Amino acid sequence: MDLIAQLEAEQIASLGKTIPDFKAGDTVRVGYKVTEGTRTRVQMYEGVCISRKNGQGIAGSFTVRKISFGEGVERVFPLYSTNIDSIEVVRRGRVRRAKLYYLRSRRGKSARIAEDSNYKPKADTAAAKA
Repeated sequence: MDLIAQLEAEQIASLGKTIPDFKAGDTVRVGYKVTEGTRTRVQMYEGVCISRKNGQGIAGSFTVRKISFGEGVERVFPLYSTNIDSIEVVRRGRVRRAKLYYLRSRRGKSARIAEDSNYKPKADTAAAKA
């Protein structure tokens, strides 16, 4: 393992966050900490993950798209942000691409993603947890 990867692994371990195994096409619910004045609360943002950038590294991020009042809204979340309270996978999607930017031009039924009913978690993430 090279020095940069080793430093990244140490930083990720010091954060102590558990990131679920999800990819583009999965519907995720992100609990994001919102500060209003002196109060802080957790706001849930649920939508389809349309892209992942920089993998599982400390600089990784993911984009979530949802339809709010008939308008498409996208938000980019840093994977290991301190403002992210939780990430929960609601349903797994079966897609054939890594980036689902084509969903931006789709509306209605053509924007649907088929559910992956026989999802198997990756072997390396199961071994890393044990």
